[in-house]
Amino acid sequence: MKKLLFVVVLFFLGASADAQDTTQKVILNRVNGVEQQKKPYVILISIDAFRWDLADKYNAKNLIKLRESGVQAEFLKPSFPSLTFPNHYSIVTGLYPAHHGVVDNIFYDKARNVIYKKSDKLMAADSSWYGGKPLWVIAEQQKMLSAIFYWPGSEISMDGIKPTYLYNYSEIIPVDKRVTVVKDWLKLPDEKRPHFIALYFPQVDQAAHKYKPDSEETRKAVQLVDDAVGKLVDAAKSTGLDVNFILVSDHGMSAIDNVNTIPLPKAIDLAHFKVTPGNALLHVFANDKAFIKPTYKALKVGAKDYDVYLSKNIPKTWHYNKEEDIYNRVGDILLVPHLPKVFNINGVKPDIGQHGFDPAIADMHAIFYAWGPNFKQNLKIPSFENVNIYPLIAKILGLTYTQKIDGSAKVLSPILK
Repeated sequence: MKKLLFVVVLFFLGASADAQDTTQKVILNRVNGVEQQKKPYVILISIDAFRWDLADKYNAKNLIKLRESGVQAEFLKPSFPSLTFPNHYSIVTGLYPAHHGVVDNIFYDKARNVIYKKSDKLMAADSSWYGGKPLWVIAEQQKMLSAIFYWPGSEISMDGIKPTYLYNYSEIIPVDKRVTVVKDWLKLPDEKRPHFIALYFPQVDQAAHKYKPDSEETRKAVQLVDDAVGKLVDAAKSTGLDVNFILVSDHGMSAIDNVNTIPLPKAIDLAHFKVTPGNALLHVFANDKAFIKPTYKALKVGAKDYDVYLSKNIPKTWHYNKEEDIYNRVGDILLVPHLPKVFNINGVKPDIGQHGFDPAIADMHAIFYAWGPNFKQNLKIPSFENVNIYPLIAKILGLTYTQKIDGSAKVLSPILK
């Protein structure tokens, strides 16, 4: 059997793109370099909001069987904030959000005086908002083909490079069709076959947001993606290739109090501050720095059910404070509610399921399962930060990188044969 590079399948919920764009984008003039054609294959799978305990809670038979045949972590620790875009991009760049620039799903850029929104498809595809070098970029630079079936940041042209095979985000392509597409990629001739594949599914996130993690709807979503992963593995086997799989999630999910929410604190005068919308955290930006300290002091006095931080005093464990905020996109003041409380500053009742909180909270913990020819078998490991997945995949694929990252190859090297 040919050794198939670990394909990472990402089940990703909530990316922004034209919902009707179902056409595969292919860059026709690319081929794998001769030296890359014998390299392994990797499929990276992300199931959005698949909390660390959901496989057992809802008896995801395929996932349980597959993780037990390979490697499973106690849990995967998200980066702060535990939100979709920041964490998906951290996984494929090896950088914390404050270091790659995607510090929230919605954030304000002082230099541009513009608010980035993941729902804006033009912004989501504009590489000037993003730092780091995603895995598909270093793969393509080294003449190894990549294929992405949804991933936050995959629609940008980083250094003029896009994945060879790409689907812009759309929710109307059925799960079975996605499995068929991946199978077709793996059946391509050696010179055209992608060695790095990333795939994303949003169903669990959608159900858990609307109905909370402990619900029949979330159970059905877990069963749906469990079935999809089983079909994907069978499809890979049918090609005769040995494929490595890495299955992750971006964050967990918690049920919140969506009735007794926290309004915008009265100490914040919108004549002097900009506040980006959010439930699990609020970024407060001063139009004039002179208003920061007095407002901070007033917030500290009146704070109930939330913590108040000056940007320089944000906990170091989050890698999110002023010193680490390379792109200057974290608020001058940061407000973080205490679960189950959340903010509601726009008058719209939030979904009962939410995430974005401190990654140390158990409900925010994600999953990491890996199996295939390059991985040890029947191995359980302690939890680790998601920035360490980048150097793991690079090592399996034999890719080099010279840019500084936050992850370390040493963390996960023991799980490889």
